[in-house]
Amino acid sequence: MVTALALPRLLRLPAAGRRAVSVTERNVVALKSSYWVVLISGFFEPVLYLLSIGVGVGKLVGDLTLPGGVVVTYAAFVAPAMLASSAMTGALAETTFNFFGKMKYLKLYEGFIATPVRPFELALGELAWAMVRGSVYSAAFLVVMVAMDLTTAPRALLAFPAAVLVGFAFGGLGMALSTFMRSWQDFDLMGSAQFALFLFSGTFVPPDGYPVAIRWLVEASPLYQAVVLIRGITLGSPGWSQVGATVYLLAATVLGLVVAGRRMTKLLCK
Repeated sequence: MVTALALPRLLRLPAAGRRAVSVTERNVVALKSSYWVVLISGFFEPVLYLLSIGVGVGKLVGDLTLPGGVVVTYAAFVAPAMLASSAMTGALAETTFNFFGKMKYLKLYEGFIATPVRPFELALGELAWAMVRGSVYSAAFLVVMVAMDLTTAPRALLAFPAAVLVGFAFGGLGMALSTFMRSWQDFDLMGSAQFALFLFSGTFVPPDGYPVAIRWLVEASPLYQAVVLIRGITLGSPGWSQVGATVYLLAATVLGLVVAGRRMTKLLCK
């Protein structure tokens, strides 16, 4: 059934696009029923953070005044950051651990390279598959936000493509970093970096609360740009900062794909 559904799209795509879609299709066909348990478990983490910190601690914090003068509840301030981190987590999970395992230990990509599929097309197909997972997290979390009256349904619809862009950016960057990993132990550093981004990217505290030097580091991080983009949409306060964040995330996506493609060429086409 998957092949029948994908065939019309494949016929309309250029050759490179068809080969990239074939990589994504392979992952869909190989999907196991137990894998959905992993997808569901990853969704609950940001929801629990939203309930415990956004709602629980929010009772003590009260309302916040954003730079544009918009006053919001603390839960409404935290929720878009949890959405951005959820998109990040979903994309990184596929393009780091799973990607590394396929390339380093399962040697799956060596079989792909024996076909007309090129390394860049392989990276693009894996990134598209990662976005399936990130999109599931994002869509489900947006439903929670609307149900909790933390945003409106029209704003949630606009925020969904923004969350998909966040997933693409982190998926590309994660895939590029994975090509430099030598063993599973190297991922400990990536996990620490990911947790630091989660805590210090304007997720729970506005960047104005940090010293100037730390604030610059916060505002330069990809997750902060993702939070700025989604927060402006869900709270109805868009501005030029959202335009800058969009350009930043698009550039990160392209950079990650280019680096991943070149590194995979070097590693697989020896």
